[in-house]
Amino acid sequence: MSMTLLNEITGRYPDAVSFAAGRPYEGHFQLSLLHRYLDTFARYLVERRRFTPEQVNRTFFQYGNTNGTITELVARHLKVDEGLTVDPATVVVTTGCQEAMVLVLRALRRDARDVVFAGRPTYVGFSGAARLVEMEVRPVREGPDGLDVDDLVVQVRRARAEGRRPRACYVIPDFANPGGATLPVTARRRLLRVAEREGLLLVEDNPYSMFHDGRPRPPTLRSLDRHGNVVYIGSFAKTAFAGARIGYVVADQPVAGAGTFADELAKLKSMLTLNTSSIAQAVIGGLLVEHECSMERASAPTAEVYRTNLRTLLDGLAHRFPAGSAPVSWNSPTGGMFAVLTVPFRADEAALEYSASRFGVLWTPMHHFYAGAGGLHQLRLSYSVLTPDQINVGLDRLAAFVADRTG
Repeated sequence: MSMTLLNEITGRYPDAVSFAAGRPYEGHFQLSLLHRYLDTFARYLVERRRFTPEQVNRTFFQYGNTNGTITELVARHLKVDEGLTVDPATVVVTTGCQEAMVLVLRALRRDARDVVFAGRPTYVGFSGAARLVEMEVRPVREGPDGLDVDDLVVQVRRARAEGRRPRACYVIPDFANPGGATLPVTARRRLLRVAEREGLLLVEDNPYSMFHDGRPRPPTLRSLDRHGNVVYIGSFAKTAFAGARIGYVVADQPVAGAGTFADELAKLKSMLTLNTSSIAQAVIGGLLVEHECSMERASAPTAEVYRTNLRTLLDGLAHRFPAGSAPVSWNSPTGGMFAVLTVPFRADEAALEYSASRFGVLWTPMHHFYAGAGGLHQLRLSYSVLTPDQINVGLDRLAAFVADRTG
């Protein structure tokens, strides 16, 4: 579903409880923190980078380096939180992760024979980025444990037999949007072996891994990669705040006669957005400095909110739809921001409008994440911006809506 349409429906029913928006939790936002982070970053430039006052002013007010002004801090964050050793020169700071996706796909596309792969369902932002660069996205089956590696092999070889050129596979290993699935470590290793064998680049998108259930996080694909097959996309939209629009991509793959893949991405970025906002980078840079470059530490209070909300949602679904009482089922993610409800009726825009107008509850139709080829009986439920009380009110309304449609 386009955000425009979803926003239109939401705007018409302001009193509805919304499980639709995938926005981060807002309860910890403080305007004063922006000023503090800017001051912290300025001190960092003087004390750690030995910048002169003129250099500090230029960093804040002038055009910046295309790769970004906080690449060293991003590299330190990846070392602290993910155990990754990354050369800052292979980091490109982008205007959100959407720009990172566009840059990667545009750099990979040679001609119309090129194709990329993604799980079905998949994040609509990636599908949209592929459409912008006119690259076909071929679906790969996705189950409760995420991307089906065996089906990826089938789809890659089928594409190759048709004369197409497989280039990359997009994957969100942890608490994927929209389905909430997490790829097991054994499957991650298999996926890396397949990528190496098939000559496929893996585009790993990792916005949700900090929002886990408290148990140790599985290693990223990038940290398991030994052959340079993973391009890593990160974002501070969920762990910090979306308004900064700061993402990044790590691309250290060598390119014949042209340095690294990151250099290629920087060349493209210089023709697209020139550089990412220096002010926005400074705010995120100050936040990183204050938390010793650990976003796990910085986002811990928000992660606890999501854990509470997820427990409330899953317990609430079990209470309202006891086993055998209704033809309704749902998945049980162990983190992230989303869960999926499966219902015995068509869950499309008309059903959403009816749900909002008659029962005061909003959700996202899943079929848009399937590119129109599935998910017609599924609803995505986001619990990130709600309180437990709001979740329970929303679930009461959702149960009434389901009863109306199935009664």
